[in-house]
Amino acid sequence: MPTVDDLLEHIGEFHRFQKQTFVLLALFSATFAPIYVGVVFLGFTPDHHCRTPGAAELSARCGWSRPEALNFTVPGPGPEGEPYPRQCLSFLVDWNRSSLGCMDPLAGLAPDRSQLPLGPCEHGWEYDTPGSSIVTEFNLVCANAWMLDLFQSVVNVGFFVGSVAVGYIADRFGRQLCLLTTILINAAAGLLMAVAPTYTWMLIFRLIQGLVSKASWLIGYILITEFVGLSYRRTVGIFYQVAFTVGLLVLAGVAYAIPNWRWLQFTVTLPNLCFLLYYWCIPESPRWLISQNKTDQALKVIKYMAKKNRKPLPASLQSLKPDEEDVGEKLNPSFLDLVRTPQIRKHTLILMYNWFTSSVLYQGLIMHMGLAGSNIYLDFFYSALVEFPSAFIIIFTIDRIGRRYPWAASNIVAGAACLASVFIPDDLQWLKVLVACLGRMGITMAYEMVCLVNAELYPTFIRNLGVLVCSSMCDIGGILTPFLVFRLTDVWQELPLVVFAVVGLVAGGLVLLLPETKGKALPETIEEAENMQRSRKSKENMIYLQVKKVDMSLN
Repeated sequence: MPTVDDLLEHIGEFHRFQKQTFVLLALFSATFAPIYVGVVFLGFTPDHHCRTPGAAELSARCGWSRPEALNFTVPGPGPEGEPYPRQCLSFLVDWNRSSLGCMDPLAGLAPDRSQLPLGPCEHGWEYDTPGSSIVTEFNLVCANAWMLDLFQSVVNVGFFVGSVAVGYIADRFGRQLCLLTTILINAAAGLLMAVAPTYTWMLIFRLIQGLVSKASWLIGYILITEFVGLSYRRTVGIFYQVAFTVGLLVLAGVAYAIPNWRWLQFTVTLPNLCFLLYYWCIPESPRWLISQNKTDQALKVIKYMAKKNRKPLPASLQSLKPDEEDVGEKLNPSFLDLVRTPQIRKHTLILMYNWFTSSVLYQGLIMHMGLAGSNIYLDFFYSALVEFPSAFIIIFTIDRIGRRYPWAASNIVAGAACLASVFIPDDLQWLKVLVACLGRMGITMAYEMVCLVNAELYPTFIRNLGVLVCSSMCDIGGILTPFLVFRLTDVWQELPLVVFAVVGLVAGGLVLLLPETKGKALPETIEEAENMQRSRKSKENMIYLQVKKVDMSLN
């Protein structure tokens, strides 16, 4: 009996139905960008200083300009230039005393202003920004700065838990039902977050978004790859991720137009309600239906696809059988299968580290740009643009050069760019931007390559498990990244880049220890996966012997 791939060869591997479905799911992919890296705008931290009502009244009475008011009433930088006293401390001065003049009000209180006593902000902060963010509304600065780290970490905790739980539900109850359910929950949580009255409630809704958003994005990825033919599967998978990049560009424009974080959150969440209409546009995956022995329903979907593609379904192909991969999955895979044998154990550890690296560098570079960039909106937009060449480089190299060398090079370029940025002086801003774009392009390539190669290194019956376990390190990296970025910059502005450089360079070296998967069939058994490195060398020796034999016969 024919498989789904056999039928797709007759009704179209990537025709009208698949193109329509891809466009719909690509729109959905783009809306994941605000959840994944929206903290750059939602959690933007502007320049700030302690609010002092008495000092504000004195400033109004004296008619000071803003720079004069800051110079007279706000502590200057610390002993080594750190701005933290200016941002987190205030002078312990009674600003209401009548002896304070307008020329230099603190001159008579101490020989040197640095000798005046300082204390914490008692009346909140004033922020140098025309809009608002969760930082300015909930005062997530100074002693409360860790709460901004938690805001981004909690969504990655949701990614980690949700990917496992929702992934199981999708395999058990179907892709379409799970996709629509997670879209509804994501939309509800996003809208509730926009009106959350307190930081705690905002954090809860953020966690709920994390639990369903990444999982639903992955379901969309699985759906489109299961609808197309084998020869198009890799291409649509890459361009599904390109749609995410388009979402980044749109996010930069929307954030610029809407500087209020609540309205921004509401705006980027609203499209999810429209995606509920996909119930009438995107059917259930026929591959999943076959795996559940629902062949009659699967055949209905196949006929619907054939009708949309305007292709006839031959009468001889009116029956279906499960794909070989579905049969293999009934072998009850175990986590121990990922570390039991030496080569697969090596693959697992290297892949886990590379998933971790990709997440840390990708999110970390975006967050660091939000702290160090001169224009956050333009810098975000330009850095997102360089992700497009990454996809095209992958498409034109993986089937010509292979996987290993472009993948290793992308990690090394990302790490080297981070290291180079540390030594570029601030007055060469154009060079900083250029190097940052190279780093962003490199880590984007690495991210997309690890998605591709992960599935190619595992045998069929543990392939899904291997991808699930290894990619979970991506979420662990996301949990740690905010603390790495925001806390290390308190020590030194460029310290996160040094850490990123080391992590990226090590990842590039480890990739070279993996076997090349270009032109190889997916391994079906543990033995085939174990012999992937060895078979490459054996094949080279066999080709050499065959050529040698031909030469001898010609002579």
